[in-house]
Amino acid sequence: MERLELAIPTLFGLEGLCADELRRLELPGVRAENGRVFCQARPADIPRVNLNLRTGERVLLVVGSFPAPDFEALFQGVRALPWEEFIPRTGAFPVKGYCLNSALHAVPACQAVIKKAAAARLGERYGVEHLPESGELYQIQFSIMGDTATLMLDTSGAGLHKRGYRAVGVEAPLRETLAAAMVLLSRYRGKDPFCDPFCGSGTIPIEAALIAKNRAPGLLRSFSAQRWAWLDSRLWLEAAQEAMDGEFHGAYDIWGGDLDPRAVSIARANAAKADVEDIVRFEVADAGRFSRPEPYGRVVTNPPYGERILEKREAEELYRRFGRAVKELPGGWRLAVLSSHTEFERTFGRRADKKRKLYNGMLKCDLFLYTGGGKRGEP
Repeated sequence: MERLELAIPTLFGLEGLCADELRRLELPGVRAENGRVFCQARPADIPRVNLNLRTGERVLLVVGSFPAPDFEALFQGVRALPWEEFIPRTGAFPVKGYCLNSALHAVPACQAVIKKAAAARLGERYGVEHLPESGELYQIQFSIMGDTATLMLDTSGAGLHKRGYRAVGVEAPLRETLAAAMVLLSRYRGKDPFCDPFCGSGTIPIEAALIAKNRAPGLLRSFSAQRWAWLDSRLWLEAAQEAMDGEFHGAYDIWGGDLDPRAVSIARANAAKADVEDIVRFEVADAGRFSRPEPYGRVVTNPPYGERILEKREAEELYRRFGRAVKELPGGWRLAVLSSHTEFERTFGRRADKKRKLYNGMLKCDLFLYTGGGKRGEP
């Protein structure tokens, strides 16, 4: 069990960022596919990846992959895998997953076949007819893409976007993994002033603070694999200590503003839960009047789109006011604005220097990137 393979699902558009994170953790064999990234690992890397990953959704341990053109091949392939190396006699092993472009398109039927095959293998190895499943959770995940089935165990439990600091949120919250990706794509490294004029429950500024401090985002939460018998508990302590030893300590200028006092109150509470309230300021503020005197900085924000929160006309007026405000920023300011609005650039008043396609849940968006403030260059 010294050499393992991990699969990391991501939101579409974040595969490259996630792959870069894994390479920075010095994991070998990193390769990105649509919606997921693979790498090789040792058992000690399971805690390290879970604790440190900012843009991945969960950490799956690959048990095996094989051709599965029909249900019989699926059953035999699952039964041939060494489940007993990971799941103890009392382990609970529910099954979930998905099928894509496969003859085996009925997910409930695939779940039933995989469950039966894994139970047959474990029952045979442990010499029992009935497995109690009264112990810890070993969630089996499967993907069947074309004729290839991949069977995995979920080491994370709750998705990695659930950092542990956001007990409550506001309407249409931004997923933490996407917020972290926006901060990374803005090339913020903790040195410049950082602002989010539509901060909502504070997710973007809090993720910026975690990035500035190089703090592992998973330190406040627990993971399924912490309770797995075969994975030494000391590895989790060592990974947490390694992460804390790598933290930075300095002075940072990170600000979030929102027109809704309740959102600002929630943002402050979330920052306290994340233990970054000392370096993030939240204020009730109108984005249409946003201004900063510093010669350079970063604005990373997720204004209302118009689909769910505001009517489109109201959203467009908000973009116009915000566009006029940031036009007055000094030339050293960079902007990153996430929106699904097809007319964002027109209403904002400037064409983006770059655009990056991302998904906020199932909503297709663009991250509009502006490399300089409005005073240096025409809208």
